[in-house]
Amino acid sequence: TLGTQTDYRDGETQTDPYSPAYVIPSGSVPELLTLATLTWGRGLPAGLAEVEMIERAREKRAWEATLPAMDNASQITKRRKMMEEMERKEWAFREQEIEKLQKVRLEVLKKLLQRREENQKELAAKRLDDHWENHQKAKEEKIKKIQHDCALMLRKLVAKRKNVMGKLERRNIIQEYTDFASQTYAPLSRIGYFPDNHSERYVVKNFYLNTFAGLCELDAFLPDSVTQVKIKAPKPKYTITKTGFIKRSARLEAELAQVHQ
Repeated sequence: TLGTQTDYRDGETQTDPYSPAYVIPSGSVPELLTLATLTWGRGLPAGLAEVEMIERAREKRAWEATLPAMDNASQITKRRKMMEEMERKEWAFREQEIEKLQKVRLEVLKKLLQRREENQKELAAKRLDDHWENHQKAKEEKIKKIQHDCALMLRKLVAKRKNVMGKLERRNIIQEYTDFASQTYAPLSRIGYFPDNHSERYVVKNFYLNTFAGLCELDAFLPDSVTQVKIKAPKPKYTITKTGFIKRSARLEAELAQVHQ
């Protein structure tokens, strides 16, 4: 009739199945005690191997019940033969179990070796890809450097070919100003001239736009239609005809307004 509430979840309080204490009456050996070595997670819940073990234990108990009593020498000899035969069967069964375990371990070992080989192959392939990528980068850098040096040498050869004899040439101002690709219009930065310097001298300066007095003077010349805008109110639409009927468009607009509300 009492209830409790804890701060723990059901999953946190879940334990192994409960195994109650037991008392064995004198003179009885329950078959269930043969499973006392099995615990939850180690044999329980029972699988195929546990069922086979239970069946073997039952067969062994049935076989022990058929053993002859040790009354005379002939019964002892027969008992010994039966026990030796059972021992050979148990050894054969153990050998089969060992072979099964060895096969399972061999399969696991094969899978581990296969996984290790795959990892080594992936690692080797990744290393080769990285090596090839580094070589490609080095190759591209070398090609860029060769192209840059080639362009530099070509410019030098063109400059030398202009004056093969090494004569001094006077400056031709007319030719420089007629050629828009000359140093006058497009000087090179490597000579020491930077076109971006003193760029503010090319900015257009206007008296009417940069000073307040100019703006006032410009505003005085503008017509009134520019500064004083006149807006005409729209005329309302006639929804009723001359004969007194409501137009279809007005009726549709009223219905739409009602639906919207």
